[in-house]
Amino acid sequence: MKIGIIGAGHIGGTLTRRLTALGHTVFVANSRDPKTLSALAAETGAKPVWPDEAVEADLVVVTIPEKNIPKLPKDLFARVPSAVVVIDTGNYYPRQRDGLIAPIEGGLPESVWVEQQLGRPVVKAFNNIYAEHLLNLGRPKGAAGRIALPVAGDDAESRAVVMKLVDELGFDPVDAGDLDESWRQQPGTPVYATDLDAAGVRRALAEATPGRKAEWSAIG
Repeated sequence: MKIGIIGAGHIGGTLTRRLTALGHTVFVANSRDPKTLSALAAETGAKPVWPDEAVEADLVVVTIPEKNIPKLPKDLFARVPSAVVVIDTGNYYPRQRDGLIAPIEGGLPESVWVEQQLGRPVVKAFNNIYAEHLLNLGRPKGAAGRIALPVAGDDAESRAVVMKLVDELGFDPVDAGDLDESWRQQPGTPVYATDLDAAGVRRALAEATPGRKAEWSAIG
């Protein structure tokens, strides 16, 4: 598969490493000149590009800080076919990084806000696992203690594409339903950064309660 990754931080860099190792063709972009990604490219074989080139793919991963989502070109996905699945890995960290984003503070699920900014449907995945664990803790299908990851999105076919990729990376995918329910996997919820198996992920999603905890809110 031809995969474009916008963002080369912890998760973006990890996905670049994992996906190239699996044989996918990866194009990776950041907010600067592609030349700044030369070391990652040399390590992985990924091709460094500008964001508008990264979206020319079969699947696109957007993995940048929430505060930088509005800085992406407004027409970034304007000419991208609707069949191209877009993954959002992002989390809102108001105290640590992003500052106040009023609609999210008001209760809008983070990835719904991202979808609105991009003008493009997204599937939420890879947001609840540490990058180091994503890099090192993948296991073969059926292995005992295999970590599971929730996948949320409005289109069932798009969710299925992402779930297949999650499985290929060595994790059990769990269908987490529509994007409106993706708040259940946001920071501060029972499934966030807990490395649960599939049964545990389903239980944690069901046990999640709405409302942001103080440490994950800009207004406390």
